[in-house]
Amino acid sequence: MDILSKAKNIKDCIHMEIGEPDLEPPPSVYENLERAIKEKRQGYTPSLGIKELREKIAEHYYRFYGVEISPERIAITPGTSGAFTVAYTLLATDGDKIGLTDPSYPCYKNIARILGFEPLFINTKEENGYKLKPEEIPDNIKVLHISSPVNPTGAVYGKEEIKRIVEVCHEKGIYLISDEIYHGLIYEKPYTTALAFSDYVIVINGFSKFFCMPGFRIGWMILPERLVRKAEIIIQNMFISTPTLSQYAALGAFDYEYLNKIRETFKRRRDILYNGIKDFLDIKVHPEGAFYLWVKTERFHKDSLKLSKEILEKARVAVTPGVDFGENETKKYIRLSYTRREEELKEGIERLREFFSNYDSRK
Repeated sequence: MDILSKAKNIKDCIHMEIGEPDLEPPPSVYENLERAIKEKRQGYTPSLGIKELREKIAEHYYRFYGVEISPERIAITPGTSGAFTVAYTLLATDGDKIGLTDPSYPCYKNIARILGFEPLFINTKEENGYKLKPEEIPDNIKVLHISSPVNPTGAVYGKEEIKRIVEVCHEKGIYLISDEIYHGLIYEKPYTTALAFSDYVIVINGFSKFFCMPGFRIGWMILPERLVRKAEIIIQNMFISTPTLSQYAALGAFDYEYLNKIRETFKRRRDILYNGIKDFLDIKVHPEGAFYLWVKTERFHKDSLKLSKEILEKARVAVTPGVDFGENETKKYIRLSYTRREEELKEGIERLREFFSNYDSRK
């Protein structure tokens, strides 16, 4: 956040630190929003969300994955952060351990600690593509929380990998939470939802990334049937309901022709950034999804936080230091985001090329 704060004060800064899509959502999102405003839909909704949106999401799972989900198992939440909060509260009690991969999205551990749970970090390895292997799942956790694609690495779990993780969690009596917020932004690899292999997982997704609706603050979770009522009670007490206008706006998000253009745009940007920096920076695993590159900078500097500050000051490019995502050798990495126009990415590549070509790693 320090990098972001300083970067906002640099007029011609190239922002590669922000994990927020810059593209517009499908036009029908705004059309639905305008309609809801005209109809003065400003009251609370049911805590689990409006029926129409839950049905739309169920249809989405059948269309996207061929998986049939009852709308009754779907809860609409204030962003995925709201869903994480509900899921942790549902599954754990004070002092329980929640297994998290390292590196991973920092809010997982922060939310767990706020709620009184203990994060247990499982180091993922470069040689495994930064993905958790089923045999690495510890026995002493109550909950395992994974994501695919992974933030910050862009790694994607394949169908068999997800299936085996689900099986091992069931064998060990561990609850599995699968964060699938970047689904839709997977560029080549076949993938599926964890729901394809079990009804006893909690899957979390939302409208911030693929659907390009970050500021609407709306997500969803799909629950085992026996947990729905408990989740409803938690949502009632914590949030009352998800913002009404956001729910009605999201009814217009499922424009698949438009969403395919979103995916192709980010894929093209990934290729521009990856091909532009791979000859002077180290990317050990090709990013398969999301909109990030996980770049190893150890040969230039042992501390990516200090290096990120130098890059901002001298190259006017904002990047995210790896230490934001954990402690598993993260000082050796920076994360680059390709949520900017192609012209900006190309300019950022040239600035980085000049910076690193003149960088004295001895200082």
